[in-house]
Amino acid sequence: MGQSGPRLSVNVNKVATLRNSRGGALPSVTDAVRVCVAAGAAGITVHPRADERHITRWDVPALAAQLAPLRDRVEFNIEGDPRPDLLQMVREVRPHQCTLVPVIPGEITSQAGWPPDTPAAALRGVIDDLQQRGVRVSLFIDPDQAAVKWAASMGAQRIELYTEPFAKAFKESEEAADRSFRQYVEAANLAHALGLGINAGHDLDLDNLKLFRTLPYLDEVSIGHALISHALYVGLDRAVRDYMHACLL
Repeated sequence: MGQSGPRLSVNVNKVATLRNSRGGALPSVTDAVRVCVAAGAAGITVHPRADERHITRWDVPALAAQLAPLRDRVEFNIEGDPRPDLLQMVREVRPHQCTLVPVIPGEITSQAGWPPDTPAAALRGVIDDLQQRGVRVSLFIDPDQAAVKWAASMGAQRIELYTEPFAKAFKESEEAADRSFRQYVEAANLAHALGLGINAGHDLDLDNLKLFRTLPYLDEVSIGHALISHALYVGLDRAVRDYMHACLL
């Protein structure tokens, strides 16, 4: 955790989605990253999917090169399923962090974390390989104690808590939000006790961050869709600053 709240990693997938919808180079993902970094973002996240519907294989090395001079203050996080081409990409660019996420064929966005009965052998080998190359590994999981224990047993250094259930509960009512948040608190406390760092992401926004930013031991939040949507109205620089402010305790 930072001195006054979790670090903000801006997911720039939606910038690439807009670019790809028309073809060509606009809007530029690298220009968007430049604005995010200038506004003070502590990290940049990308999720290169196999179908390349947003971030492409060409974006990743370009962003890695752009962020290389800033490595001491801006973290690069690549997330995705552990398929061969993604793992090779991570080995080549060596980001600060790789967040391994289960992917369901045809999904629009992530729908759940790794189930705790996921076969261990192959995934543990991937985790070991990336860590030996100096890449921190985070596992995307639900706020479930069994999942936290599984992530610790796999040798991951961090978890990323899947926050869509919390976001839905927050919209439902204050009581539902508090009930859901307690599950995340229990998961975070257990993760910390087991030596895991804690990230979070999915459907976090300016409203629900007011509660979620108080999660114990929260290191980082990764936010894309809501932040880029906000940027349509206020501009990207202001949107990043608004979300950084929303992370403050």
